[in-house]
Amino acid sequence: MGNTDNTLAAADPDAANRLVANWVAMWNGDEAIAEEIISDDNRVHAAMFGGGDGSAVGGVSGMKDLVVQMRSLMSDLDFSIDVGPLVDGAHVVVRWVATGHYGGGMPGAGAPVGTEVSFHGTDILRIANDRVVEYWLNADTLDLMTQLQVGAG
Repeated sequence: MGNTDNTLAAADPDAANRLVANWVAMWNGDEAIAEEIISDDNRVHAAMFGGGDGSAVGGVSGMKDLVVQMRSLMSDLDFSIDVGPLVDGAHVVVRWVATGHYGGGMPGAGAPVGTEVSFHGTDILRIANDRVVEYWLNADTLDLMTQLQVGAG
């Protein structure tokens, strides 16, 4: 992509589409693609399942671990883009939907293994030198936890 000015759309109008395609591929299980699209300095901003704010998730290995953790609950998890990519300078925004079948392992979940789930979220990515350097995740975790019957009963 060759972008060093942090203005993704101005440098290459197809760059956002390529980045988002790789981003979705990573979340769909191709963790190796993280090496190509995630900066070693990547920072995550998210409400984590364990109660953290995402600040402990950093760099390429942190993103790989986050993907593996999410996919451990639903190995057939499939992400697709509903809206976007929307590009504003160095920021790319996408609204996504994820669908899959619960594989077990969520503490307090009452849903049986195999329960089909579907939930939405929005990712904001800050790009520098063709890599994600900051990631804000806003997922509808309440919807997911309701479908998994966490705390029910």
